[in-house]
Amino acid sequence: MIYTLTLNPAIDLFIETKEMKENHVNRTEKYDIQANGKGINVSFTLKRLGIKNIATGIGGGFTLDYIQQELTNNSIENFFVKTAGITRINVFTHVIEKDCEYKLVNPGPNANLADQEQLLKYFDKLKEDDIVSLSGSFSSGISPNILTKLAQLIAKKGASFVIDTSYPEVLDVLKYQPLLIKPNQEEIKKWFGIEQELSLKDTIKLATNLVQHGAQNVLLSLGENGAAFITRDEVYYGNAPKIDALNTAGAGDTMLGTFIGGMVNGLDIKANLQKSIAAGSDTTQSIWITDFKNVPELEKQVKVEKLITI
Repeated sequence: MIYTLTLNPAIDLFIETKEMKENHVNRTEKYDIQANGKGINVSFTLKRLGIKNIATGIGGGFTLDYIQQELTNNSIENFFVKTAGITRINVFTHVIEKDCEYKLVNPGPNANLADQEQLLKYFDKLKEDDIVSLSGSFSSGISPNILTKLAQLIAKKGASFVIDTSYPEVLDVLKYQPLLIKPNQEEIKKWFGIEQELSLKDTIKLATNLVQHGAQNVLLSLGENGAAFITRDEVYYGNAPKIDALNTAGAGDTMLGTFIGGMVNGLDIKANLQKSIAAGSDTTQSIWITDFKNVPELEKQVKVEKLITI
């Protein structure tokens, strides 16, 4: 079983408006409301690939009720520990006049230690070959050290850990040999204390460092420059297709969910990276998570090559 884990879920409100003026009633052209959170996006991606999964996490209030109902409506099993607070609502506004996007991201509710222990207890049910995929930021009250607790539990059960979060404490988990780490370029620079701009080659060198210290694989997100996949023996790079970006939310989650799906289905690395980049790009040009209808055409623009042998 694949379990996605979202420790700070959200409802995302996407707005499109012609202009954005100060101290003025700005009328919107259209809006869309989505159940969100990075792990939840991975769940929807896996579901659209026909892969069964269970969405888990921590949240609260009527907003969490909405998220769980949306998951249930899409036949995605889910388990969330309910806090006393209210799951956040984020706002993404596309201003047509400036062709730009404003992102307003709120903090989550406070999750106390009892809430966290209840969640950890849920994962006592893990079996060998299960996968836990953790994505995104953590709600207030949740220390990044929970990564180590999860890694220890998952390793003890013989399951696999996939991590997509920006906290530098990811480095503490490498000794537990997580199946896959998915940093982006800025995150990996932050982890290694680097501020200057890096070339593709230098960024990949940092990713190989993660592998050398324990990660089994690294899926390196490079935004508009595509992505790279690094194993203990090989490095692959794929470019991103040329598209008109509509909104960037969920693109990386789609790429990760697609890649996990490909791993589960035994897709070879080159084909998996090609499909995953194309799927993430299609989400960028879509209102929400790709439905995979346009992915085969986008795949034609993605060229994956083997770069070096470590």
